[in-house]
Amino acid sequence: MTDKSLVVEGKATPRGRFPHVKVVGDLVFVSGTSSRRPDNTFAGAGADAMGVTDLDIEAQTRAVLDNISDVLAAVDCTLDDLVQVTAYLVSMNDFGGYNRVWDEYFDASGPTRTTVAVHQLPHPYLLIEIQAVAVRRPGRTAKEKS
Repeated sequence: MTDKSLVVEGKATPRGRFPHVKVVGDLVFVSGTSSRRPDNTFAGAGADAMGVTDLDIEAQTRAVLDNISDVLAAVDCTLDDLVQVTAYLVSMNDFGGYNRVWDEYFDASGPTRTTVAVHQLPHPYLLIEIQAVAVRRPGRTAKEKS
């Protein structure tokens, strides 16, 4: 049985001792993923000269799903291989924006999904974090799935 943990080069370094992705047999577990970039800035987050923040759930959701796609590609998977997703929102007021972006990536045959509200995430700029499970299809590579 394959058992592989990986911190993906070129992605934001995890803020703890854990991998971006762990493969066990045909199952692929993606750690909670945010919109954080490798330089520790955040997609969908900024502040003006006075320190007033501008947080965009749609930009953050898009960045999270793109980050998950990159992590999956590192183990020869794509978003099409996802079977289950858990999303953590700081505010259910962002549910509509999150859903609009979700619909850009998936249809009703996509992965099962649970969305919960949480008190906070590891940085005050974060509105969303997503954890995911995928299944590897033996004999196929990411290039064949594209």
